[in-house]
Parts: sequence; C-alpha cells; structure tokens
Amino acid sequence: MGDISEFSSLGIAEVLMLPPMSDHRPKKILVVDDEPDVTDLVAYHLRANGCQVQTATNASGSIGLARSMMPDLVVLDIMMPELNGTQICRILRADPKLKNVPIVFLTAKAEEGDRIAGFEVGCDDYVCKPFSIKELVLRIQSILRRTADESHGEAHRLQVGQIVVDIERHEAMVHDRPIELTATEFKLLRLLMERRGRVQTREHLLINVWNYETEIETRTVDTHIRRLREKLGSEADRIETIRGVGYRMAERKAEACST
Repeated sequence: MGDISEFSSLGIAEVLMLPPMSDHRPKKILVVDDEPDVTDLVAYHLRANGCQVQTATNASGSIGLARSMMPDLVVLDIMMPELNGTQICRILRADPKLKNVPIVFLTAKAEEGDRIAGFEVGCDDYVCKPFSIKELVLRIQSILRRTADESHGEAHRLQVGQIVVDIERHEAMVHDRPIELTATEFKLLRLLMERRGRVQTREHLLINVWNYETEIETRTVDTHIRRLREKLGSEADRIETIRGVGYRMAERKAEACST
C-alpha cells in the first residue's frame, strides 16, 4: 500500500467542512477492506461527520460483524482474499435482516462491466479507487438521507416530481390527476419511488413485484415498465433505463428514456 494521500487530497480541516448528516442518532457504518490504510482513512472522515464506524479487514469476519452491528450502510471492497465483496454482497442481500441495508462498493475494479456486475449483485453505489474521500462521504450522506426519507414516508405518501403515490388509499396521481394502474403497476411504481435514485435490477423487481414466479420472464418487467411510462405521460422519463441492468426512478428528469 502506498502513502494514504493517494486516496485523498483533503486535509483534516477540509473534511470537517462537509455538511453534517442530520438525524437524531448517529448512523452506523461498516467499512470492509483488506487494506487497513483504506479502512482507517474512510473511518476517520466518517467519524468526523458524526457516524459510528466499525471496520473489518478480514472479509470472512465482516459478515458476523454486520449481523451483530446491524449497520445503516456498508462500504465494501470487492477484491479481497478468501471472500470477495461480490460474495459478501450476495450473502447480505440474502439475509432478511440485512437485505435492505445500502451497500457502496469501493474498489479498484473500474471497468464498465465491473460496475454493471456490481449493480446486478445489489450494490447501491459504486466508487472507483483511487477515490476522492469528500465525494465518497457526500455519496454516503445522500444515500442515508434518501433511505431515511423512505422509512419516514412509508405509511403515507411518496412523491417524485409530479408523480404522487398515496399508499394507504392505493392511489396514484400525475399533475394532480388520478391515473388508473393495475395492482402490479401500482406495486412496481411504489417500489421504484421508494428506492428512487437507486438502480433496481430486473431480478430484484421480479422478486419484489412478482414474487419471482418461475413462469415470469424478465421481458415481463420491460413490458410493464413500458405500460407504466405510457400512463405517467409527461413524467415518464423519470423512469430511467440502465442498460444491461434494470431501471431507476430518477430524482430529476432525464432528457430522454429508452424502453
């Protein structure tokens, strides 16, 4: 491992200028990387922003640590001995208590295929080494704020742009006008809105919307997305296609979207 400065151009004073994470309790973050310099750097800056941080340089031990700690977010390296980050991500996603915990891959695997594979396995964000520590902390803050908003609004209304979903009334509106959705379309729209800004793979949608019925093909997801976009009208392009992976509900409108 080279000097720690290769990962960060920020000094101590600069990191303390980052916007604080606003919540009533400190967020618990688990940082897993087989290079202690990386875990120490990331942990230091997250603690400076009010987080409770635990680190693991042993990939195998990180799973037990995650289960005992119940983190709000995991920062995870991919290339580690014994157990790689992709395998750990799959294990966490298969655990009922940890399946919804956001995971940020922090890795030197920077090719497009690597990033696509990371999203397919279930990560929420993907940061390549060498990295900006300021950017990493801001990305983590953004994810934590979004997940906090999701949990607070779970029993009430969801809104993205001019799309509003009232969960209790099972109603959806665009520009204050109700739209008619099938039960499956409503469930699909709700899931995309609850996890807005986060890529949803076709497999994830099949499991959570269709309960992964064996006769359902992945093309069914594409067909339902197309129909949902038609009903959303001028807000259709908020549903972005992530080629080769799945879909994402965007916070901001895209210039164009593809089916």
